[in-house]
Amino acid sequence: MLIGYMRVSKADGSQVLDLQRDALLQSGILQEHLYEDFASGKNDDRQGLTACLKALRKGDTLIVWKLDRLGRNLRHLVNTVHELASKGISFKVLTGQGAQIDTTTSQGKLVFGIFAALAEFERDLISERTKAGLASARARGRNGGAPYKMTQAKLRLAMASMGKHETNISDLCKELGITRQTLYRHIAPDGSLRVDGEKLLKKP
Repeated sequence: MLIGYMRVSKADGSQVLDLQRDALLQSGILQEHLYEDFASGKNDDRQGLTACLKALRKGDTLIVWKLDRLGRNLRHLVNTVHELASKGISFKVLTGQGAQIDTTTSQGKLVFGIFAALAEFERDLISERTKAGLASARARGRNGGAPYKMTQAKLRLAMASMGKHETNISDLCKELGITRQTLYRHIAPDGSLRVDGEKLLKKP
């Protein structure tokens, strides 16, 4: 069975599915086997795509107009098509970049293999850049992650304020540029120091 999926990003009428629908119908898909979404490709939760994937069975072929109609990025596309292949489901792209992808043919499988290799290459590059960036930061005496927002000066101001009944915690956190979680991790409601607060004040 041939099953088609189509998508546009906006549901305000400025984008329509006509071109995709016509192309999918011409490829031999029946109208009742078409699924659609009006949502950004970045959205993980697309009801039309979810229903489409659930409807697919072994021996079926999923067809899309263009490659970007299905996935939010190359890695997501590759993972989705690999999952389909593991269930005995084929995948075909009609036009645009990736139009040579048709896993019902040997040539199409080869093209998809190239896309999969590119996705793996992209993943490795991101990993290498992340590791290199962390190593460079450590070499300069910096650790990865967000900067620590509580300072000794802020801690002393918070201690003085927390002991007063008129202190508004939300206003205090806003003034100091910290979250409630950060505040209460260092100071108790009565203004006394907690373990993290004691450690911070002992730092040189």
